[in-house]
Amino acid sequence: MGVGHADDDWKVWWDARVSALEQLFGPADDMVGHAVVPLDFGVDIGGAADVIYFKHHLPGVLTVTCELIGRDDQVKSALGNYELAICSRTDDSWGGNLISRLANYTLETPLNPGETMDIGSAVPDGANVVRLLFQDYGRIKVREKDAGVLLCIGITSDELALCREGESDQVVGALKESGVYPFTDIYRSSVLIDS
Repeated sequence: MGVGHADDDWKVWWDARVSALEQLFGPADDMVGHAVVPLDFGVDIGGAADVIYFKHHLPGVLTVTCELIGRDDQVKSALGNYELAICSRTDDSWGGNLISRLANYTLETPLNPGETMDIGSAVPDGANVVRLLFQDYGRIKVREKDAGVLLCIGITSDELALCREGESDQVVGALKESGVYPFTDIYRSSVLIDS
């Protein structure tokens, strides 16, 4: 499946993705975040993925893209085909908009657990989070295809420095210990004691 798929095939894949994601995260919210410009229109025109919301998975909102698994044009990562996810403590739309736009990037470049990406130009003024750290957030099977969910979690400059030293597991441990993980709190202080 990729650009130009039939509408009925699109619905079959959509329903299969939603069902598989619900097995991991519980029931999806009835509301779907539809992109203004569909993903298949491409990044140059502003194409973005539709997202779905999970409000019972954790005390907050888990937002997950729901258009990537099953696409032949997504560059496979260590997870194979995958969807992007981000967690927020409120219904704030910033994170969902970010991963919706980031979905098109995965059609050109794989994103893998443990890697980071600069998001400085995408965060609001005053935000302390400057990068995303990618984490394996679950494995699923969609229409007999193994796939995954890649969590995008915001990190600060000093957390990034530790990740660059090959210590992303230490950063994730500190995020968990401080109660930040799996959330992206863009205005938070660093969780590292030495900062």
